[in-house]
Amino acid sequence: MSPVVRLFQREIALAWGKGGGPLLALGFYAGVVTLLPLAAGPDPKHLAVVAGGVAWVGLALASLLTLDRLFERDFEDGALDLLTLGPLSLEVVSALKCLAQWLVTGAPLALATPLAAIGLGAPPRDGPLLVLVAALGGLAFAFVGGMGAALALASRRGGVLIAVIVLPLLAPPVIFGGAAIHAFENGLGWTTGLALLTAYALAVTALAPFAMAGACRNAFS
Repeated sequence: MSPVVRLFQREIALAWGKGGGPLLALGFYAGVVTLLPLAAGPDPKHLAVVAGGVAWVGLALASLLTLDRLFERDFEDGALDLLTLGPLSLEVVSALKCLAQWLVTGAPLALATPLAAIGLGAPPRDGPLLVLVAALGGLAFAFVGGMGAALALASRRGGVLIAVIVLPLLAPPVIFGGAAIHAFENGLGWTTGLALLTAYALAVTALAPFAMAGACRNAFS
């Protein structure tokens, strides 16, 4: 078995076990969807207008709940030192960590997104696009959040630092994804928003591992 496969299996096991798996993120997501009608009123017409956007923003916030410990637990117990000396580069290690986190947390959230939106009043025909947008957005959120988690290593106020770093970088995918959903619901051209979201997700997936690896090396110094 190759080192890549072994490390990927380890990261999935850690994300599912010590990270709580998808339950924490799904529970938070369900709470957002449940509380919105209580705050905005139960009028189906009002809820239907914001259903897709609320489901999308809730996804962005829920995706970040379990990312703060992505590197910290390995940094604290010395496993990150061993991974640094292993056969895989830190860039590959960082990418595998984020991919495993997305598979365990982001994918279930993507599948739950259309259910949440339809429950708030969105038309069922939005379901396939919501799943696609949520999957691409979740991938971007995982790598952006991983970058924030790596930069916050060895920091006493890591949670605040992660928020400062990550939240501005969440704006582009939220805008692109929200624009695609809104355009689709109104019968407009939605492919541009989807294309921009895809480009952002691919760019972050390609570039963020280098930032994560550099941040981990800096934490050792």
